[in-house]
Amino acid sequence: MFGYVTVDPKVLTPEQRARFQACYCGLCRCLRREYGLKGQLTLSFDMTFLLLTLSSLYEPAETGGEERCAPHPRKKHPWMENEFTAYAADMNIALAYHKLMDDWADERNLLRRAGAEALKRGYRRVEARWGEKCAAIEAGVRDLGQIEKRREMDVDAPAKCFGRLLGELFVYRRDEWEAPLRAMGEYLGRFIYVMDAYDDLAADEKRGAYNPLTALEGEGFEQAVESALTMLIGRCTQAFEVLPLVKDVEILRSVLYSGVWAKYVSVRKKRDASFAPAEDGKGEKQ
Repeated sequence: MFGYVTVDPKVLTPEQRARFQACYCGLCRCLRREYGLKGQLTLSFDMTFLLLTLSSLYEPAETGGEERCAPHPRKKHPWMENEFTAYAADMNIALAYHKLMDDWADERNLLRRAGAEALKRGYRRVEARWGEKCAAIEAGVRDLGQIEKRREMDVDAPAKCFGRLLGELFVYRRDEWEAPLRAMGEYLGRFIYVMDAYDDLAADEKRGAYNPLTALEGEGFEQAVESALTMLIGRCTQAFEVLPLVKDVEILRSVLYSGVWAKYVSVRKKRDASFAPAEDGKGEKQ
């Protein structure tokens, strides 16, 4: 979906990288099995992170193996699945469906509409299994749409809206870990929203689309965005560290303490390059 929530492979051991890849491949395998190629194409690192978080917390029984697949036909690769793989796959479909529908509403892009129609039957299956979760997603998307129509320029409003949505998906069971899981998901969702708005800012301004970060532009803009992101991921990690995680905890930490910032640096470099002075034919800046 967004792609901001992923590991930083540089800080992981080869075994940890292989473990993350096995979880990712297991989610891909489940999406293909349950929803076909169209479902497989929605695969995201975001839901792989959710899968690993719930797996680390509840430590369910796992199945696994090695196989070739269409994207990687030359060499067998390991995969892992457990009870949370199917849940992550379902939430992946639900989020992808609503994002496509939201893009269609905003852009009237026929490809987005066609993508949503391709996922519609699968989404109805998810809705039948996870009505409460789908209702939370629908409510969040609806509230976001209203904020966008009003063109509210306080970024906290849409960020909190998306945060509530993601926070609900992190709560798999109503138990003693509901509060920290929800808080972790909520602040991660707010972080994702601000990162996505930051990443899309130039394109949104070019086409006159809604982006609340335009209100912050000017002197101190970059520092304001970085400070907001630091605060949000800090609150996310506070909730994360409350959870009694042992298995795969270093992989998860690599996401929250390093991976998301590697993405931020990549986005900022892209923005800086777009604002750099053009060079003349002699290789000198204008």
